[in-house]
Amino acid sequence: MIARRTLFAFAAAALAAPVVHPVAATAEPIKIGDLNSYTDLPAFTEPYRNGWQLALEEINANGGVLGREIEVISRDDGGAPGDAITVANELVRREGVSMLMGTILSHVGLAVSDYAAQHDTLFLASEPLTDAIVWDKGNRYTFRLRPGTYVQAAMLAERAAKLDATRWAVVAPNYEYGQSAVAAFKKLLKEKRPDVEFVAEQWPPLFKIDAGAVAQAIDRAKPDAIFNVTFGSDLVKFVREGTTRGVFEDRAVVSVLTGEPEWMNPLGAEVPEGWIVTGYPWDTLETPEHTTFRQAYEKRFDAHPYMGSVVGYTSLHALAKAIGKAGSTDSEAVAAALRGLELDSPFGRIRFRASDQQSTMGTFIGHTAVKGDRGGLVDWQYRDGADYLPPAETVEKWRPGGS
Repeated sequence: MIARRTLFAFAAAALAAPVVHPVAATAEPIKIGDLNSYTDLPAFTEPYRNGWQLALEEINANGGVLGREIEVISRDDGGAPGDAITVANELVRREGVSMLMGTILSHVGLAVSDYAAQHDTLFLASEPLTDAIVWDKGNRYTFRLRPGTYVQAAMLAERAAKLDATRWAVVAPNYEYGQSAVAAFKKLLKEKRPDVEFVAEQWPPLFKIDAGAVAQAIDRAKPDAIFNVTFGSDLVKFVREGTTRGVFEDRAVVSVLTGEPEWMNPLGAEVPEGWIVTGYPWDTLETPEHTTFRQAYEKRFDAHPYMGSVVGYTSLHALAKAIGKAGSTDSEAVAAALRGLELDSPFGRIRFRASDQQSTMGTFIGHTAVKGDRGGLVDWQYRDGADYLPPAETVEKWRPGGS
């Protein structure tokens, strides 16, 4: 059996070549380092890479930034904190990148954030959803794009509080993302509905769920509703076992991320109907900014966009705009420019808050439904992250030293 480290080395080598674009003769390109779990989570990270590649082409076609083209040097982070630190160090020390972006797994993002703080290197955490990355473990060099577990839990708790359900079960992967999502949901739901109780908790290891045992344990507790945080292969197994065993019958299910196409598509027509979820209605979102993005993406990649596509696209545009505003690639200057920076995204105007360096990007909440041979998000509404984030005076107390 080939060792994980060897597999990681092969994957890293495959991604090692930078994205090459013609460079102006008078100026060296601005190098940005990207790292993500390309091997472990291709369903999200491949669309993410397509997204930043589209942004890269747009930026350079418009003259780059500060008279220089952008060059992205991309690596696989191995899906593990130790590997990610090694990769981040190679990007900064060997490749000479000015800043970092990317990661999806929360514990990996936290490791890279710590590296950024120790080496005074700007890091835009594109996807990790743990709020520790911007709150209790936040630092002056780390920013986060997507709405985290608190914001998404707040949106879902708002809907869950209206259900005729007092007995809840939870199932979540046993690592930082799952733990923080459950903690936020329980806290926020109990604030709105003091009468609820949590009668069962299942914590399978990430991507190693024993779905039959989990479904059986939940059913045995006889909850009125279920809060689900699984995703990827764990979600597929949980849905199939739960459906087979009738666990979801006559029970509401509230679920984080399940309405995103990268996690629904593997289920095909097996997507459960009527779950309350956060997600991305790529096929029915017809705002001018999203239509422009979707058409450009479909023309470039001959595929529809995913949530990862939006994240990758917006991440690189945010860094490019911040570099232009700073007039420099220095991490301290770009960090200062990012605090309070506003920019347009496929979801509309967003802003990076100065207080916690979290963007106000929101997400969509609606119901799952089967659309032909695939799942989709219906009855959706967009929720602005700014409306669910805690006030600045609160989060400033949570950040170390108010940094």
